[in-house]
Amino acid sequence: MAKITRITTQKRANQRYNIFLSDENQGERYGFSVDESVLINFQLRKGMEISDAMAATIKKNDSMYQSYTLAINYLSLRMRTKKEMLDYLTEKEVDPSHISSVMERLVNEDLLDDRQFAEMFVRSRINTSSKGPAMIKQELMNKGVEAYIADNALKQFSLALQYDKVQGLAEKKLQQKKKQSFQKQLQNVQALLQQKGYTKDVIQAVFNDLPCARDDNAEWEAIIHHGEKLRKKHTVKRSGFELKQKIKEGLYRKGFSLDLIQQYIETYLEKKE
Repeated sequence: MAKITRITTQKRANQRYNIFLSDENQGERYGFSVDESVLINFQLRKGMEISDAMAATIKKNDSMYQSYTLAINYLSLRMRTKKEMLDYLTEKEVDPSHISSVMERLVNEDLLDDRQFAEMFVRSRINTSSKGPAMIKQELMNKGVEAYIADNALKQFSLALQYDKVQGLAEKKLQQKKKQSFQKQLQNVQALLQQKGYTKDVIQAVFNDLPCARDDNAEWEAIIHHGEKLRKKHTVKRSGFELKQKIKEGLYRKGFSLDLIQQYIETYLEKKE
């Protein structure tokens, strides 16, 4: 048996205490340190006698509490999924025998809940990002959320909300002046929206209702821009009919209509012959 001779507060952590012990016929020695909650739980005090077995139990409880505190601090920044917490505790080299107990306690205290996490995550993404359902679901699954939980959380991202998001993105992108054909701009916007995780059905529904129309002046400026680049590129090795065909092919691939291509050919090539 050993007797507690002193209990002092640590200088750098005022909620942790150093426990000093004295054995029979021996001087004082440092025994171990504990958190304030462990100190109170075991009612540690000066003059109290503790056995080696009790000291081991106190140390185990304190180690467990430190692991729990580490997890709580990690949760203080934002909510976490079970996988995120497990990865974090493992990375911090927490005693494997403690991890399952800490995880179980956090779940019982409703501090770890993948369903609640998914609901809040989806709500946040809807309010603060332009990401679609598929991308949000992938993000959740990367964080360890099961697919069915992610799908349930995504029910709040209604088709009406998705429509509004897609409409806003599409109109914004199409308003940006680019030296591309209108058709090419539509294709690029569609590809962007699919990359963001929106379905083809929602995208097509928006495109069918888009109020913006092709700007003929911008379309003409765009075809001149690309036509002249193609003419400079191919005029070194080609001329006449062969040059026209090469330019037509290039402009068609860039999404310009056949009528506009012919107008460009007549205006910028045939007049120069």
